[in-house]
Amino acid sequence: MAAGVAEAPVVYRVSVARGYRFELVKLLSQWRVRLLIVACWIAPAVFVAVVSRQASLPVDTLFGRWMHATGWAGPLVLLGFSGSWALPLLTSLVAGDVFASEDRLGTWRHLLVAVRSPRRIFVSKALASLTVILLLVVGLVASSALSGIVVVGNRTLTGLDGHLLSPGDAAGKVLLAWLCALAPTLALAAIGLLGSVALGRSPMGLLLPALVALAMQIIQMLPVPVAVRLALPGYGFISWNGLFTSPGQLKPLLIGIVVSLVWAVVATGLAYFLFVRRDFTNPTHDGSGRLALVAGALPLVVLFGLTAAVVVPATGATGSGVDQDKVQRALATEFAHLYRLQTQQLNRPAVTEEQLQTSAACTKGGDQVAAEGPGNDWRCVVSWHVPDVEAAGSAIYQLDINPVGRYVADGDGPKEVNGYFLVRTPNGDEPNPLWQFDGLVELLPSTP
Repeated sequence: MAAGVAEAPVVYRVSVARGYRFELVKLLSQWRVRLLIVACWIAPAVFVAVVSRQASLPVDTLFGRWMHATGWAGPLVLLGFSGSWALPLLTSLVAGDVFASEDRLGTWRHLLVAVRSPRRIFVSKALASLTVILLLVVGLVASSALSGIVVVGNRTLTGLDGHLLSPGDAAGKVLLAWLCALAPTLALAAIGLLGSVALGRSPMGLLLPALVALAMQIIQMLPVPVAVRLALPGYGFISWNGLFTSPGQLKPLLIGIVVSLVWAVVATGLAYFLFVRRDFTNPTHDGSGRLALVAGALPLVVLFGLTAAVVVPATGATGSGVDQDKVQRALATEFAHLYRLQTQQLNRPAVTEEQLQTSAACTKGGDQVAAEGPGNDWRCVVSWHVPDVEAAGSAIYQLDINPVGRYVADGDGPKEVNGYFLVRTPNGDEPNPLWQFDGLVELLPSTP
């Protein structure tokens, strides 16, 4: 080379792996993220330990009435709460801020000079935020499960149809339920990435996953058609309930997972599309409201419509999904299982479901109202036969069925069958299992 000619500097390509490590370190260095990690690994253990020792249990929460009986109820109570509030908030604080933080700090130019590829920056930030979210979720399930086992014990869990799950089976179902809840969590995280990219430093980008989750939660509580319910990724936070029946209600669960993953892929793709086409030379970029609407919100609305249109012919789902036959079948099955449990606790001769021949006759709001749809005006009479007893037994229940198919059955006599009294068990005195219990009506058509 001729003397006096400067040699061109060598520019090394920053790999995705190096960019990922850099972004992960940046996230973990934030006091807010560190505080979230500590909270997710400690707070659930404290919650389960304290509530499990209280005389009054959160019976309005699924599996809350069993927190005295088994340590596996605590993680499920926490999962129900997390799906409604904790996980949307966590995805907002992590994924909803991962791009917007660079806008607030004005560091895009420095990052682009170092990495030299918007594509690699996007992938690195998306993977780093996903890693932190997974770390938070693992903390929630591990902390609550360990606390429940230590404080209450590794005992059998009563399912949503009254059948008993062994400690090993309960552990597997709890872990699988949390694993299934990752799908809607990924969908909210992808929506957070989309909001962070599209809305820039606007606080709406940070709040978007929580607001979307709240909107979906409100829709799930309304008496909308079951196809609309299944077409939203928020149903994935509910569909895990079907794991705790026998046989399991797997069709709604699989639909919830697939819909959530489709939303996650589409929302991530939209965020990537907007990010790589952004003008990074504008230091005052706050996101474009029109662009966010056209390239962000509108495709998700179209996706929702397409998903709902596919669910109806694929599943045959119509109306609310709650009808008389399903309610009667679900209640009769659960009563038979819980009657056997009560028989065992009272040291009476064992019986089988076949011997009991349990059936239920249900009405809703009287004879003048069609027996279908959610409501707290369901009234059922359960009948059964005890071996060597000629007369059939009967018991009355008042049912409150919510729009997602969960019901609470409240015994209304006779008192010696489904009234309130304490039963002595190896784990202490517990309320009569036939007094009040939670159940689940499958919303999709199924074979009796």
